[in-house]
Amino acid sequence: MTEIKRIEVGRRMSQAVVYSGLVWLAGQCGTAGESIANQTRESLQKIDRLLVEAGSDKARILNTTIWLADIDDYGEMNAVWDAWIPEGCTPARACGEARLGGVGYDIEIICVAAVG
Repeated sequence: MTEIKRIEVGRRMSQAVVYSGLVWLAGQCGTAGESIANQTRESLQKIDRLLVEAGSDKARILNTTIWLADIDDYGEMNAVWDAWIPEGCTPARACGEARLGGVGYDIEIICVAAVG
């Protein structure tokens, strides 16, 4: 039986779950009230850290879902994303607008990556 590894386990969720060669990350947000660019950078820094802990990295991301509180922030978010993701390693990705789980949060990034 393949072991399930949970990272940063909380009462309601883990920040990451590793199973059968994949890692699923919970939605990552930046500091509420910061600019969309800063919130995006912070979210991506958290993703980098969690991927390393899981035995992966951003070049191994398979799928990403990005939720924006305001779709008008799409261009500014993409400028940060494009500088972060390695060329030739872009994952399958979806981006949409949604009400996020707290006041001042403008972005939430969810991803799945291969481990190893």
